[in-house]
Amino acid sequence: MAKAKNMTSKQVGLKYGFRSGLEERLSKELIQYDIRFTFEERKLPFIQPEKKRTYLPDFFLYSDEGELRFIIETKGIFTSADRFKHIWVKEQYPELEFRFIFSNSRQKLSKGAKSTYGDWCEKKGFKYSDKKIPESWVDEVKK
Repeated sequence: MAKAKNMTSKQVGLKYGFRSGLEERLSKELIQYDIRFTFEERKLPFIQPEKKRTYLPDFFLYSDEGELRFIIETKGIFTSADRFKHIWVKEQYPELEFRFIFSNSRQKLSKGAKSTYGDWCEKKGFKYSDKKIPESWVDEVKK
């Protein structure tokens, strides 16, 4: 705990790392009032409330008999938010198969990343292709 007689607000700020002028000004007030305090002493864990979302897949592929074979999502840019969404959707709909067709599956996940969109799909268990549907996928639907 910072004690008014032991530390100045500047010393508290240097020690604890104020990120705003308001934090620094408040520490000065507390010291002026001779109030013992700490700054960012500990983190408090919490659970973010659930957010209900919807996802509208691009293509649902059906057999001639009307049986859903798999779902295709087309992606030019595959953001981090997209990747999280697809993991959550896959977990919540294990009976459905999701596949991707990318403009370029060799695109890096982010600037400086070593992994590509294709690498991510392989790691997470998604089938993928570049620019068009593979003949093998067409055959699966036609079975």
